[in-house]
Amino acid sequence: MTALLDRWLGFADRLSHYAIWAGGTLILASAFLVSVDVVLRKLLLVSLGGADELSGYAFAIGTTWALAFTLLRRANVRVDALYIHLPQAFCAILDILALIAFGGFLALLTWQAWDVLDTSLAFQARATTPLATPLWIPQSLWLIGLVFFLFTILPLLLRSLFALLGGDLVKVRSLAGARTIEEDAADEAAHTATIKPQD
Repeated sequence: MTALLDRWLGFADRLSHYAIWAGGTLILASAFLVSVDVVLRKLLLVSLGGADELSGYAFAIGTTWALAFTLLRRANVRVDALYIHLPQAFCAILDILALIAFGGFLALLTWQAWDVLDTSLAFQARATTPLATPLWIPQSLWLIGLVFFLFTILPLLLRSLFALLGGDLVKVRSLAGARTIEEDAADEAAHTATIKPQD
């Protein structure tokens, strides 16, 4: 069972790389569009129109598409002033409870997002803007990111539970625990080592 979950997590990790690149590209494209719009307004007193609307969609979509990658890298911000002083076993339980709470919240959000999309499709809703964007388009892309997050957190939660039941607290921490200063420093050192010095 753990081998299956590890393969599932490996597949989700590979997909998350594509998702974060796609989401980042959307946000960069929207930033470029807004920048061009600002320059045109300043110099030529004209506007492209809809740049603010499209950037809002891009931010929402890019954010949800990055959730799985952030989860797998344990890159979400945590307040760990007390956490780092607790016994390792208690920390492992807290890590799993945090995953359950996070997954439950995102499951509820995903269900509501589907309800919103279903309503937009039923009424063929469009944005009340000059672009009149069919709302199902950005809502569908937003929902995909939420569904992918649930696809990722499920095997992560199950794998962490198996590790906890097996007494492997180190594995629980590596999967779901808060990152330590040492881990961050090691990652930075590894990243720095890959950068070739300029001639």
